[in-house]
Amino acid sequence: MQAILEDITKDQLKTDLVKFKVGDGVRVHTKVREGDKERIQIFAGIVICRKGRGIAETFTVRRISYGEGVERVFPVNSPNIDKIEVDRESVTMRARMYYLRGRIGKQANKVKEKRLVEASRASRSGR
Repeated sequence: MQAILEDITKDQLKTDLVKFKVGDGVRVHTKVREGDKERIQIFAGIVICRKGRGIAETFTVRRISYGEGVERVFPVNSPNIDKIEVDRESVTMRARMYYLRGRIGKQANKVKEKRLVEASRASRSGR
């Protein structure tokens, strides 16, 4: 049964996916239909979780908008997602970053950035 489902859904999977992980800052370009017109809307934030696999894989992006935390769940293989850009890479110690929900202000966006971690490693090894 599982093999049949995989055969049916494999042509619906996207092949040109950008590699991103939990903790990365991303910009998700989504297609929005308003009547007969279609436009691209960008939702930028931090990926706080990835769930599922195959055609059912989703990821949640969180951002702070006017002092309120806003989260959106996107299907990875959705035809309504035009593209995903990775703004900044990060190094996280967890698979889910739900603890960001309890933070406010600048702390809500604070995640270890990859370039800062690499720079500190380089300075330690140069001693």
